[in-house]
Amino acid sequence: MKEFDALRVQLELLEWPNVYFFKFIMPNEAEKIAKVSALFDENVDIALHPSGKGKYTSFSVKSVVLNVDEIIAIYEKATAIEGVISL
Repeated sequence: MKEFDALRVQLELLEWPNVYFFKFIMPNEAEKIAKVSALFDENVDIALHPSGKGKYTSFSVKSVVLNVDEIIAIYEKATAIEGVISL
């Protein structure tokens, strides 16, 4: 079973296009934050929340997506960035 197959099954139950909430945890490094930000266009709501000690950042994005494939593609690209965890 592929990494995102279970997510795909759940998402296919929804109607598309729809608003989707992405969430990632990553090291609090400008380069990693910029790489994940680049996965989205300028029409999204992005919220960054550093951890208590500032070592990590919670990266949340609310975006309108057209279909399940778009969501899976973003998660695949994000997880290819070292240190990024998709939630």
